[in-house]
Amino acid sequence: MIELATLRMIWWILIGILLMGFAVMDGFDFGIAALLPLVAQNEMERRIVLNTIGPIWEGNQVWIILGAGAVFAAFPIVYAVAFSGAYFAVLLLLLTMGIMRPVSFKYRSKLPNLFWRRFWDSVIFIGGFVPAILFGVLVGNILVGLPFSFDQNLRLTYSGHFIDLLNPFALWCGLTSLMMFVMHGGLFLAIKTDDLIRERAIRWSRLAAIGVVLFFIGGGIWTHLCVTGYQVIGNIDPNGFSNPLNKTATQTVGAWLNNYKLYPFLKYVPILGIIGALGACFTANFYNSRFAFLCSSASLVGIIGTVGVSMFPFILPSSLNPSMSLLIWDASSSKLTLFTMLCATIIFLPIILLYTAWVYHVLRGKVGQAAVLANKQAY
Repeated sequence: MIELATLRMIWWILIGILLMGFAVMDGFDFGIAALLPLVAQNEMERRIVLNTIGPIWEGNQVWIILGAGAVFAAFPIVYAVAFSGAYFAVLLLLLTMGIMRPVSFKYRSKLPNLFWRRFWDSVIFIGGFVPAILFGVLVGNILVGLPFSFDQNLRLTYSGHFIDLLNPFALWCGLTSLMMFVMHGGLFLAIKTDDLIRERAIRWSRLAAIGVVLFFIGGGIWTHLCVTGYQVIGNIDPNGFSNPLNKTATQTVGAWLNNYKLYPFLKYVPILGIIGALGACFTANFYNSRFAFLCSSASLVGIIGTVGVSMFPFILPSSLNPSMSLLIWDASSSKLTLFTMLCATIIFLPIILLYTAWVYHVLRGKVGQAAVLANKQAY
């Protein structure tokens, strides 16, 4: 059987891939919902925009479900601390993403009444705009650390409040996340639509791409100069038991950049995030915007990857007691659990990728007025 340290590393990488898959496959859903008031000026245009993602948005959510499930199974202590500490933020996320968005899509077309449809359009916008910001806010708080600690029996104490999550750095990350999804969503719209909707989508995606570059670089400078990072003091056994109390860690401003000094090749991860966004901006109108969408996807992967490699081996730092922070090496499930899950992943992840590719192949092509009017199931 594979040794425990290797399994822990594999699952850290797999969860990162799942989160990247969520951003790439579901991020444009949020971006399109946030762009709805800006790119659609009449009822038919709104229907066209909604039907670009109408058949696929539910399937895209499998990535966030897989990601949360993987964290629960592979790093259960991380799941417990994150979902308990950020309870109200997660609740708001589920309310907007998991309840408001599905209901608004299903109910919008039930009545032709103008007020009815405008109301649900507003709900769709909220269901895209709020989660897009909240994801970034949560990432920002993970970078600065959450105020939690354990007693000797590993009972959790969390001393923060919801309002504490809305600190300046976290809000900066939230705006970065919003622009990432708007860039991505605008380019997907450019692929799926024509004429005025496409022109507006390209314009907004380009503006968002420029914002992504500026905010990402600004966030990096902020992290280097002001954000307190974390580092482990001494050695830790990667094959040891999962006990977050058996180590010593400290806080230092700019510590999140230490991995780039130790492993210079990691600098290509944030470079990918910047070059991808610039490529999306400059090629948005080329070749039906498909290459720009790939560039946008690469940017999302690079930005999310930057957070992961900067924090390694930390998963969830504690701002109250850095030595109680959760690492890859001391917060995982057992060796048997990780191995069993890996076997299941090897079987089922390719199946998910295959049926997702098949769905997108079947639903390829542009969405226009004729397609919307011809489909009785259209939103």
